[in-house]
Amino acid sequence: MIETYRQFAKFNYDCGDYQACRDMLDIYLSLHALPPAAGAVDEKDELEDERYQKQQQKEEKTNVGNPKMYYLPKCKPALMEILWGKLSCEILVENWEEAGVAFDAVKTGLEELASTGELKPLESLVQRTWLLHWGLFVFWNNNSASSQHGLEQMVELFTAEKYLQAITTNAPHLLRYLTAAVLLIKRRKSAAAATGKAAGSVAKDSARLMKDLVKIMQYCDYTDPIVEFVECLCVKFDFESAQIKLMECERVLETDFFLCRQTALFMEEARVFVFENYCRIHHKIDLSVLGEKLAMEPAQAERWIVDLIRNAHLDAKIDSSQGCVVMGVDRSTVYEQVMERTRDLNIRSSTMAQNLQTILDDIRKEKKRRAKVSMEDDY
Repeated sequence: MIETYRQFAKFNYDCGDYQACRDMLDIYLSLHALPPAAGAVDEKDELEDERYQKQQQKEEKTNVGNPKMYYLPKCKPALMEILWGKLSCEILVENWEEAGVAFDAVKTGLEELASTGELKPLESLVQRTWLLHWGLFVFWNNNSASSQHGLEQMVELFTAEKYLQAITTNAPHLLRYLTAAVLLIKRRKSAAAATGKAAGSVAKDSARLMKDLVKIMQYCDYTDPIVEFVECLCVKFDFESAQIKLMECERVLETDFFLCRQTALFMEEARVFVFENYCRIHHKIDLSVLGEKLAMEPAQAERWIVDLIRNAHLDAKIDSSQGCVVMGVDRSTVYEQVMERTRDLNIRSSTMAQNLQTILDDIRKEKKRRAKVSMEDDY
């Protein structure tokens, strides 16, 4: 009868009645679930037999389901199919919060089957690849900062070792979405700094994410305007090519199913990224040149930079008379930076020389002592 019930749920799914199928799968999962009994503790407290209490506690520990997997005590291949169907139904009815829960359940069941050997390594790799693709619906449709399945969680999952292996071997095209997510969450990390997290720590986190992303690019044989844009800035430092790729990115974003609603935000973050990298190697920047780098008109670029400096509290100012941006008004020159770093070089060198001389003297003394002891032993 249970098998007939499952087949009927599949029939509703094939007919397009995803709501009914989801409700039936909820009931099906509840038949196999073992949630902890709320009244079991009260009953045990009334008993005086300690041996019986210990036995009950032992059974209770073994008969509690996994809360991340709808309280299923153990995932089996047949139940794995139900979990995939549950995830599919939640996505199709656009219930993104529940889709996130179903996504976690599939991930938990998949890793459990892989760890017990019920899924072969190749089969596990294929299922992880599919899970990453299905996760795009969950992460890109439920990407608020407070969500448990936002872009931060997507980046964390995509960069995990097992799932990164799935990307590099089976789905290098997913690098587009990982790259877009890394650029988009930089704004949220900046907001985290404003709410109490140390700005230096946030900057390190952003730099680490970008560094890891560049490493992943080296292992993925995939070309894409979004990926190439980051590569031009972080690897080649080619701002001319980055400008061209930035204009191509806008066209790609507008036609991408998952990224189309993030086009404006992505372009904003990409321009900030260009501005940050360009300012690292320039002290004075012409507004017209910067406008070209940002794919913006000079007047629009000036207004954008003014807002950026004001909101981000950057150490910069705009010189309207010369039509340029002056970065780091109090920044020392390259010559001064070299002198600052090499100021104590003589002291450190002399200290090292003294330490080395001391070590050599100790070695000579030790050799003389051993030679003297050896001569005494001969006599």
